[in-house]
Amino acid sequence: MTPLICRETAAELLDVLNYRKFKLDPARRAALLEDFLPYAEIVLLPDVLPELPTACRDANDDIFIHLALTGAADFLVTGDGDLLALRGLPPVRIATVDLWKGILA
Repeated sequence: MTPLICRETAAELLDVLNYRKFKLDPARRAALLEDFLPYAEIVLLPDVLPELPTACRDANDDIFIHLALTGAADFLVTGDGDLLALRGLPPVRIATVDLWKGILA
């Protein structure tokens, strides 16, 4: 399994790691990034993103669909409810972490 990341999702990751609910100090945030980034494949998205056949109800999450499509991902693995609402619809196969663990087993 290779995680995909692009400029936009990297920025989102940095924002999320700063959420108060995670209670991560700067050293812990840096350690998490050091554990993740060496394994991630960087995907360059096109300057103009194509229209999606099925857009997410949270337009800010469309970037994850574009990343999965551009990076030719087999699955978009997420816990985000707005993305999970698209399960079973084209253009990307979306799975929960638990479903993904079952696929890997």
